[in-house]
Amino acid sequence: MTSYKIEAGTAQHIGNRPQQNDRTALMTGARAPGYVLAVLSDGIASSAGAEQVLHTARQVFDEFKPGDRPSLERLTQVLQDMVSEAHLVIKMNAVAAKAEIHASFVGLILTPHGEAVWAHVGDSRLYRFENGRCALRTSDAAYVDHLLADRLPLDAAKNHRKSKLLLNVLGNERKDPYVTVGSHTGLAAGDCFLLCSDGLWHFFTDAELAAVTSKASPRQASEMLINKAGERSQGKGGNCTMAIIKLVKPAQDGSFAANKVV
Repeated sequence: MTSYKIEAGTAQHIGNRPQQNDRTALMTGARAPGYVLAVLSDGIASSAGAEQVLHTARQVFDEFKPGDRPSLERLTQVLQDMVSEAHLVIKMNAVAAKAEIHASFVGLILTPHGEAVWAHVGDSRLYRFENGRCALRTSDAAYVDHLLADRLPLDAAKNHRKSKLLLNVLGNERKDPYVTVGSHTGLAAGDCFLLCSDGLWHFFTDAELAAVTSKASPRQASEMLINKAGERSQGKGGNCTMAIIKLVKPAQDGSFAANKVV
């Protein structure tokens, strides 16, 4: 039995782009009571890739049967299955459409045993906050190390976003996505997770994001971050999307609270 309840919400803003290519969702497992999935994807050039990511994530999560208590490795594999299956389908869809379809991926599973497991591909990010401070955030650092291990020159590795061959995304027909994974146990009230696209994180420091998410509800934090991102981008910001999952002291009914801002 966990010593917290979950407050969660999602939010999006189109920015100055002609369409919203990001997608995000919060899900509960059809066969996994007490398990929660948060997933976010940034579609590159169109929303097709991101929509496929969410569709595949829901299918894989609905098929997940945890049993008594799955290992962290098994939970990680669930997220990796989402990545590999979505990557395959996106590539097939791109062939049919005769167009390039790419997307990022951030997925987070919370268990009823106080555990969190996540996976990350591309420019979108996951942050983990503890009592108002940033304890961790995903980045491209692990991917750059991976490229260097493949004997790629440092300058080329650091400039991988400029190369279709090296770009780390789902749907890249030249290279399978490199998945960064992580986990944390002993979750408690005061912990918070933020999944967001680069249209949000580009405009904030880790400390700013930690402060806002710790002091406000997911709905209030989403509104503040979207408004401030709009100010700082001076009308030139891209799609801005986030999912916030806060662990708070339980109410008497131990309920799950969710809200959404569009």
